[in-house]
Amino acid sequence: MIAAAHKAEPGAVERLLEVYRHYLRFVARTCLTSALAGKADASDLVQETLLKAHQHFGGFRGSSEGELIAWLRQILAQNVAQLVRRFRTAGRDVQRERSIEDVVTRSSAVLAELAAASGTSPSMAAQHRDTGVVLAAALAELSDDEREVILLHHVEELSWADIAARMSRSQDAARMLWARALKRLRPLIEDKLS
Repeated sequence: MIAAAHKAEPGAVERLLEVYRHYLRFVARTCLTSALAGKADASDLVQETLLKAHQHFGGFRGSSEGELIAWLRQILAQNVAQLVRRFRTAGRDVQRERSIEDVVTRSSAVLAELAAASGTSPSMAAQHRDTGVVLAAALAELSDDEREVILLHHVEELSWADIAARMSRSQDAARMLWARALKRLRPLIEDKLS
């Protein structure tokens, strides 16, 4: 797909970039601190990132999925940095609270941890596709509640009490939902890898 996009085949860039929408949405969500969450939406950041990537695809010189992902993450990080600058408040520097580059980099580690928790080895996933892309696509197939409990636990690293309160469930119900979500995630990942 990358080669076809470089050759400017009709629709190739659009098809290629669409593959990474779920992945970028996951990464964008990890970047939206509580200070930014009310001011921006992960889907808006993703749309802006994909638009810029499409506009500037001629400048992408890579040929591998890893290079493409790094390039897309860089565009996303720039968009988040612009958002932070726009909404920086006097006396409180959101950028100091959490380094954008660190957050964007951490998202890959979180995705790898989730893949391992679901029973899929990172080496197995790496043989086929980037783990983060595969996992983000699998997460998109979960129900909203299943995806939310995984993100609250693994990305936001909330306590079970906070997760339960945020989801209007008991702590036991939140833990059971999380366990079911991880169980459902494994075959979805395996399907994406086959």
